[in-house]
Amino acid sequence: MPANPPRAFVMGHPISHSRSPMLHGYWLKHYGIPGSYEMLDVAPEAIPDFFKGFRAAGWAGGNVTVPHKTAVIPFLDRVDPAATAMGAVNTLWWEGEALVGGNTDAIGFLGNLDHAVPGWDKTARKAVVLGAGGAARAAAYGLQTRGLSVALCNRTVEKADALARHFGQGVSAHGLEDLDGLMAGCDLLVNATSLGMVHQPANTLDLSPLAPGAIVYDVVYVPLETGLLKAAKARGHRTVDGLGMLLFQAVEGFRHWFDATPDVTDELRRLIEDDIRAKTPGA
Repeated sequence: MPANPPRAFVMGHPISHSRSPMLHGYWLKHYGIPGSYEMLDVAPEAIPDFFKGFRAAGWAGGNVTVPHKTAVIPFLDRVDPAATAMGAVNTLWWEGEALVGGNTDAIGFLGNLDHAVPGWDKTARKAVVLGAGGAARAAAYGLQTRGLSVALCNRTVEKADALARHFGQGVSAHGLEDLDGLMAGCDLLVNATSLGMVHQPANTLDLSPLAPGAIVYDVVYVPLETGLLKAAKARGHRTVDGLGMLLFQAVEGFRHWFDATPDVTDELRRLIEDDIRAKTPGA
């Protein structure tokens, strides 16, 4: 178990782009909690030594980002059901003497949606998720827990099929040729690809098949309002951007490390938005 004051981290390679230190630093200051949240650039070959010294360093836990979300798993005592289902770990914490790995991306995905569109899941039954990577895994897992059927659409249908088989009943795989028909019957459309992100190709999806009441959710948050969300707003759809997913996924880690459950506030969101705009022209 770590000694006081608690120390947490985000580890990745590279790591300089991470906004997690700003996010957790805001909460530590806001709540007056003694402790620290540090940024660690850990090369893949250095992971074994990092975990050898983990306990002695007094870490309360931390976040794990690319490319280490699966590489850390052999060094943990236990992996929770969400991380097992998603095949990746993004948060580490202690439970007694056991170092546990979890994945809070689905919590972040749903928390953001609940905040932006309260009560959405009272009527939503069908979702279409574009992509078959890590964000699509989080979306599919989270939506399954709310009882929705999920249609995964991906350019490479084999990847979507592998993911659908992993999740089982209620998740189906499709190629892009099925997209118009699936959109026509869905209550929620999720872009879980990098399309529309700064320095990535634009997302030129035609939204005309969507029913007027469908929600459009884009996990991309740089730029803050993607072309897909602009197009959806112009059609009158309720929209959800990706920044809230980043904010809400951080809550559980902070709770584990610092024994306090922080709030995702407008002030915090503005802080991160301002940083994105300052560092990303046109965001």
